[in-house]
Amino acid sequence: MTAVLPTALPTPKDVRDLLEGLLGRDVSVAPGAPVTPTPSRPAAVAVYVDPASVLTAVCLVDLPLAAWCAGALALLPKGGLEDAVEEGELSDMHLEVLHEVVNVAAALLNAGGVTHSKLDRLFAPGQALPNDVAVLTASTNRLDLAVTIAGYGPGALSVVLA
Repeated sequence: MTAVLPTALPTPKDVRDLLEGLLGRDVSVAPGAPVTPTPSRPAAVAVYVDPASVLTAVCLVDLPLAAWCAGALALLPKGGLEDAVEEGELSDMHLEVLHEVVNVAAALLNAGGVTHSKLDRLFAPGQALPNDVAVLTASTNRLDLAVTIAGYGPGALSVVLA
């Protein structure tokens, strides 16, 4: 029997390839600053768990990138998304589309015989986080990227492993 490996961080190329394939647009990635949700810099937080519902990872997507991902997938005009970013809040429809993006992004955590992770929940930018999730967002086992989606703009994304 083959041992199951712990979840590993994706590579920047893996993130770029997944987003390009999903969004149908050119995406560039580069090393970036950690995404840490604060009242002045809200971020969506996707929570991933293993089959026993144990927290395995979080994906933090700053408000601009969350809006651009939703817009690119749903083919929404940039102007309305810029308004949402300026107002600091995504609509229910934006969050529904972002949910699909972070659900597909679970594939980044499931390569090569690792413990299977699935999306458990998506917290909207500014929404209060449970303590275990909030603590994990500050962990150092992470990948921090500056991401730009062609036709929309730049943002930031962090993947943090438990």
